[in-house]
Amino acid sequence: MPVKIRMQRRGRTHYAEFAIVAADTRSPRDGKFIEKLGKYNPNTNPATIELEFDRALYWVQQGAQMSDTARAILSHKGVLMFDHLLRGVKKGSFDETEANKRFEDWKNQKENQIRAKKEKLSATKQEIEEAALKAEKEVNLKRAEELRKRFAVEEETPEEVIEETTEVVETKPEEVAETKPEEKTEE
Repeated sequence: MPVKIRMQRRGRTHYAEFAIVAADTRSPRDGKFIEKLGKYNPNTNPATIELEFDRALYWVQQGAQMSDTARAILSHKGVLMFDHLLRGVKKGSFDETEANKRFEDWKNQKENQIRAKKEKLSATKQEIEEAALKAEKEVNLKRAEELRKRFAVEEETPEEVIEETTEVVETKPEEVAETKPEEKTEE
């Protein structure tokens, strides 16, 4: 039975997540599989990959073919690198401790690259937030200045309105009583 390591689509509409599986090549993409090897979520930045390293290595050593995406993921996680080192041990190029040491060095280097990328992304995100906050403050200051100018202009011009209101306040209650409208008489 020919085995292939490939992706099975999971998740919901417009938010795809994938399962990394070892499946018979004749089975449908999202159908029956032999073994689930991990998960891949491309929606996060950087993408989240969970992988059962030993089982993936087992299937690679058994000769399972890989899809392009699965090959990239396994290469990223170091399965193909470790398989390459184990082949060197079989040929007698170096011993198993040297292979493990080389793999650990490679793994630490890869983790440092990922950590640097995450730090860069968080720094960039923080810079963007600070720039947005600064721009928002500038806009608020401009609006406040415009409002000050508008109200300052309105306060200077309505002098006539102020004079009229003082005249109304200065009227005496007797004058108000005299100006009552006349009552209608029935004719």
